[in-house]
Amino acid sequence: MDSGKPEIFRSIQGEGTNIGEISVFIRLSMCNLSCTWCDTPYTWDWRNHDFYNEVMEISIPQAEKLILGFKTSHLVITGGEPLLQQNELIDLTTALKQRGFFNEIETNGTIVPTTKALESISQWNVSLKTNNSGNKIEKRQISDALNVFRELNNCYFKFVVVNPEDIEEICRIVDQFHFNPKNVILMPEGLNSATISKRSEWVAEACINHGFNFSTRLHILLWGNVRGR
Repeated sequence: MDSGKPEIFRSIQGEGTNIGEISVFIRLSMCNLSCTWCDTPYTWDWRNHDFYNEVMEISIPQAEKLILGFKTSHLVITGGEPLLQQNELIDLTTALKQRGFFNEIETNGTIVPTTKALESISQWNVSLKTNNSGNKIEKRQISDALNVFRELNNCYFKFVVVNPEDIEEICRIVDQFHFNPKNVILMPEGLNSATISKRSEWVAEACINHGFNFSTRLHILLWGNVRGR
């Protein structure tokens, strides 16, 4: 399993339905998309970051030992794109779930999860990309995967919002895939508190108007865009 180093850490969940929850994070390297506003390019952008400096291989027993050392039973798996390594992750998430862990995973929703992955994950946070990410639609919107996620009771669809025009595109996607608006979250993009605050009011208004949920980026508001937070 390839983990960006030293990206196993304890913090609070800064986004989504479990915002504020004390959690252990494991950030994995590699991604199949390349978002223009990505806040973790060191996990995949090898033109601007040194793969050998940023990535280390860690065994499942090593990862489990580090995670258990933080004395909290809420795990957030993020990336990069974790499902690129879902087969390697299964032993870890299964073992932790047996220990009473709540396993939460962040994914871009382009890869179909395996049956074993579905069994060991407590909550799916699908950060579905829109045109503002700079990815072509055929790469970022995979019907086979989204149709699977849509049927899960433990899945939420999170959209990063940059401009007011994004709302119309998001509404089209929600209608196209028949997502339950109660499982849709809009989150203002921003790598600093000023940008997030500037966008939050009109994003929140859009949530009210369309029956979506709102999320800020609490970790950015508290600490800024720093690693290990």
